[in-house]
Amino acid sequence: MNTKSRARKIGFYLTLCFFTFFCNQTYGQDSINSRKITIEKLFELAIHNHPNLIVSASAVSIAQQKTEVAKLRRLPEISASASAFYLGNAALIDKDLSGSEKVPLPHFGNNYALEAKELIWKGGVVKNSIKASTLGEELAELDHKNEEQNIKILVLGYYLDLFKLKNQEAVYNQNIELAHKRLDLTEKLYKQGMITKNDVIRNQLQISELELAKEVIQNNRKILNDELIVALGLQEGTVIEPDDKLLDSRFQLADLASLKQDAYVSSPGLQLAAKETELLQTEKAITKSERSPALSVFAGNSLVKPITNVMPVIDKYMNTWNTGISLSYTISSVYTTGKKLKLNDLQIEKNEKYASALKQKTSVAVNTAYIKYNEAYSQRKTLEYNKALADENYRIIEKKYLNQLALIVDIMDASNSKLEAELKYTNAEINIVYAYYKLLKETGKI
Repeated sequence: MNTKSRARKIGFYLTLCFFTFFCNQTYGQDSINSRKITIEKLFELAIHNHPNLIVSASAVSIAQQKTEVAKLRRLPEISASASAFYLGNAALIDKDLSGSEKVPLPHFGNNYALEAKELIWKGGVVKNSIKASTLGEELAELDHKNEEQNIKILVLGYYLDLFKLKNQEAVYNQNIELAHKRLDLTEKLYKQGMITKNDVIRNQLQISELELAKEVIQNNRKILNDELIVALGLQEGTVIEPDDKLLDSRFQLADLASLKQDAYVSSPGLQLAAKETELLQTEKAITKSERSPALSVFAGNSLVKPITNVMPVIDKYMNTWNTGISLSYTISSVYTTGKKLKLNDLQIEKNEKYASALKQKTSVAVNTAYIKYNEAYSQRKTLEYNKALADENYRIIEKKYLNQLALIVDIMDASNSKLEAELKYTNAEINIVYAYYKLLKETGKI
């Protein structure tokens, strides 16, 4: 073997090794970035990482802290003060303001005071204020729970749409492969003079359209994947692979009446409405307390220098202390509180009407979701039958075409019908899954 041949051989092997290594590296990267996610994991990631839920979780923390702040009203108010001042000389002025006499005073003065005060009773205002803050905390938690359910069904929709696109891409790949086989056949028949060039062109056009449709699906899949990884807090570039075992799931549901009762108990929206009514009633109790007198206890101690309430002024500290009970009443509450209570009553009435309307809306939503769930099962059965018919129709038309008993238009129509039936059927199982979780969401149990 000469040098040139040996060099070419070595170059060939080096190139082959390079491409093998590159392909392995690329495959390795794809496998690292690709991640198969179950629905359970999907929900877990969404709860921990979705931006909206992070915000609502912060709202819960804020509401909890407000409750802690409201509880501080049980404690006495304690204040301390200290002051230092310069005291000028006094002037004694005659009654007719005709003359004055200066009286020297100690110039440096200071004052120290400590006072404690605690509200004993004012119509339960402290207790009800703490209760209102606690109800606000529960409202924030229910709002967070409601947001969780909304986010779960949102990311599930993305996830199942991603699943649909994956299945659609597989269907297009199969039909493209079938179209290429059909193109090879028509080219052979054309060379034999059995068909015209028109038949070959029609096959080529169909392959081009299938490839274009496949590209659109791939692009939509990338876009949807990007939206989902943001919602789940995954690393950029991660390729989400839906769990194929999902389609093997078998769902068991209670009867419609039981589902509605579950919704009335578990629906976060209905729970929120009931809790808001309770909060409004507590706010009404706080308003009523404005008509009650405020009873407080107090104690204080002060240290003052100089003593200026005697003549001559004494340049010494005077220490005094006091303790007692104070009673105060806001007289204007007699004519202002009534209007505030009327406002509270109107707000409670409005919220009760809203809760009643929401209960009816929930009943309709559960009923609709239940019908759609059963409809999804019925559609799957019908679409499975349609797919079988389309496959059989294509087989018959293809056989007729080969025997010159059908036109290229006929086989194109049969091919399109087959593709459409396969696309619809491949999504039928996924529609059942979505309908099931949608029903769970309406009952508040997703």
